[in-house]
Amino acid sequence: MKRSLTHLTVLFLLALQPVARADEGIEFFENKIRPVLIEHCYQCHSSDSKSVKGGLLLDTKQATHTGGDSGAAVIPNNPAESLLLSALRYEDYEMPPKGQLPDEVVANFEKWIAMGAPDPREGQTAIKREIDIEAGRKFWAFQPLASPELPNVENGNWARSQVDQFILARIEKEGLAPIADADSLSWLRRVTFDLIGLPPTTKQIAEFLHDESENAREKVVDRLLQSQHFGERWGRHWLDVARYAESTGRTRNYPFPFAWRYRDYVIESFNADKPLDQFIVEQIAGDLLHSDEQAERERQLIATGLLAVGSPDLNERNQDVFKMDMVADQIDTVGRALLGLTVGCARCHDHKFDPIPTDDYYALAGIFRSTDLLNGYSSKQGGGNLARGDLLIKLGDSITKPAERLSDEELLVQGLDKNQAKQLLAAKAIVDEANEKMRAIRKNKELDKKQKDKQLAKAKRAVQQKNRQLVMLRNRFDRSRRIKIEGPHCLGVRDSREIANCKVHIRGDTKKLGDEVPRGFLQVVAQGESTIATNASGRLELAQWIASADNPLTARVYVNRIWRHLFGEGIVRTVDNFGTMGARPSHPKLLDHLANEFIASGWSTKELIRQLVLTRTYGLAVTYEEENALVDEDNVLLWRMNSRRLDYESMRDALLLVSGQLERNAPTGSYVETLNVNQISKRQVKFDYQRNAHRSVYLPVMRSLLPDEMSYFDFPDGSETRGARDVTTVPTQSLYLLNSQFVVDLAKQTALSLLNNNVDDEKTARRAYRRILGRNATDKETAAMIEYVEQRVGILADEPKNVKTKDRKKQKSEATIASPREAAWSEAIHAMFASAEFRYR
Repeated sequence: MKRSLTHLTVLFLLALQPVARADEGIEFFENKIRPVLIEHCYQCHSSDSKSVKGGLLLDTKQATHTGGDSGAAVIPNNPAESLLLSALRYEDYEMPPKGQLPDEVVANFEKWIAMGAPDPREGQTAIKREIDIEAGRKFWAFQPLASPELPNVENGNWARSQVDQFILARIEKEGLAPIADADSLSWLRRVTFDLIGLPPTTKQIAEFLHDESENAREKVVDRLLQSQHFGERWGRHWLDVARYAESTGRTRNYPFPFAWRYRDYVIESFNADKPLDQFIVEQIAGDLLHSDEQAERERQLIATGLLAVGSPDLNERNQDVFKMDMVADQIDTVGRALLGLTVGCARCHDHKFDPIPTDDYYALAGIFRSTDLLNGYSSKQGGGNLARGDLLIKLGDSITKPAERLSDEELLVQGLDKNQAKQLLAAKAIVDEANEKMRAIRKNKELDKKQKDKQLAKAKRAVQQKNRQLVMLRNRFDRSRRIKIEGPHCLGVRDSREIANCKVHIRGDTKKLGDEVPRGFLQVVAQGESTIATNASGRLELAQWIASADNPLTARVYVNRIWRHLFGEGIVRTVDNFGTMGARPSHPKLLDHLANEFIASGWSTKELIRQLVLTRTYGLAVTYEEENALVDEDNVLLWRMNSRRLDYESMRDALLLVSGQLERNAPTGSYVETLNVNQISKRQVKFDYQRNAHRSVYLPVMRSLLPDEMSYFDFPDGSETRGARDVTTVPTQSLYLLNSQFVVDLAKQTALSLLNNNVDDEKTARRAYRRILGRNATDKETAAMIEYVEQRVGILADEPKNVKTKDRKKQKSEATIASPREAAWSEAIHAMFASAEFRYR
């Protein structure tokens, strides 16, 4: 049967190009652009330069846009006409003159200019400022949690909870009133998707409708909180924050074969309602905790995967740069995920907006620099071509015995047969001998300068020649390396053998070191002096400081994340940034009230969610009210519930569920575990994302290699903390739902199951609406669907006569359609899958 889309009524929304939010643009500038300008440009192009070259200043926004003698250096949204980018590419000009910057850095500048060149630097010249910690503590986010009194409201009968009172007080203050409650089935669909990421089944709908008890909704919520799917839904939210992925990404994209253990740890933690303070301590310092139980000890080790699933640049040859880049990733993740602060902006200079001096950054850097990263890889210079068992945590009986590090010789020959190893070691010995000769020449004081230079040049050529031969031999043998890591392992961290403070890296340069900074925490938040043992990294003390009830940020940030997932926007809309460049809380007293309640509950995530979804505010309809919108267009006051599109996982899982194809049991391991080191880099991945029936949280997440459909629906790439995903509306979303064979096949499966027992068309239509959209069909909708099916049956009855055999073979799928009636219903179900109502909760 030749499939045609002419029978489907399709309404395409205008394509909205994704636009970077202001706070994201500033963060990008601070992390990717300003450090490069400081290190490579300010010496010749800032107000502090002894001689400003070309009349160009690059230390303020205005000066950068104005440019120098040759014209504007940066033209926002126009990379092609921006002279700065041309100079970085070594086209019309060559900047910096000492050597071209890496392609990745140039690409960042192109991206920055394309997003409008967001730049917070004000004034005519760069202004140095001293950070006043005491003054910084007056900012709302650094203030201790308050204990606000419940506000008075006029319509006291409306509120069902204390949360409702805070919300209603703000609404009434603006002279508004909340709209009506959502109907029961809309609430059921909403809360089921929000808590477990799946739609309610027809059986659950029927049970809810027949339950006339006063606590019917409480019973629904309690059932959902106890479901194994709760952890899968809320664990995925945390994995976004943890920048979880199963490959390294960047220049050399290699697999993390054991990252899935951290994924499962997170899911299990949410299902067990692990207290947040414990959850935090385990992820930062689980290896430093004690447990007599083997299973608990392994969980604690696996938990430190938070610090190990970052994106290392395995091509980096400089070990110091490699180490400090990983430290930067860990600091940025911990800062944004747990504290809601862009601490990473203080790596090259004092934070330009928040009271975080560079010394504070390197106080934290000392903690993480005294920590070994165990993700299976090292830098290219350290043997980063292959996954290494000595750079992982071995689980099982030997977890107390860390694997010994491999020697240079062992790294060179690992995974090779004896003959190959012998050849490589012989070639290395020749290189070592040539290097030793060159060192001897340098030390020879009997030679005059001319003789020494001549012999050194000859020796250098010999070293280079022998080294090239070694590299060629190694590259040839690399194709046959077979590294098999025996036994269960996980990614994580451990304290280094060498514990030390870190010196300030001036402008972030590993070669320009300043004063040593004692290991410690952020001064603006810390209470008193930091106390860290001299023989330990300080991660345990850091974790306990973050997880303390006295830390004003931790509970606020986490409660705000929960609120955002339930209501569509956070009380602080910039969920990853509570600093001065972030948004101010719309309901600051409510935020502190919830944070206090959360701590008092024992840091219970489930108790917080239960409290929020049973509020009247959560149960409001999504109806648009023009009079209210004139005052509060963005619904900041929550006079109605925000309508929200399903994320990729919920949409995919819903399709599998309603078609009867969802595999509810969790898989063991991950497909990535089966990959060789080069398969991701060479894009030789053959995993069938479409046909896998497990929940989407278990699909492999490989950086820079996500399937298109995940990208269409704004799935994050795992490169950084992402507490709030982008939400775009683009034609490819509708086109995917209309043309994907995966969706077509699931529509067929759904149609066949609905037609089981040969029910009539009216019953089929009503079944379809309840199963797919979670509500009852109106008589008008039922009649329209029946009419459509009857028309299609008549057309399809004659269509096979005109379909060529090769077309029928091409259309073959797992679901076999045997009659025009089944085909017509399949098309009708497909149209429902493609509808806006199905995509929204």
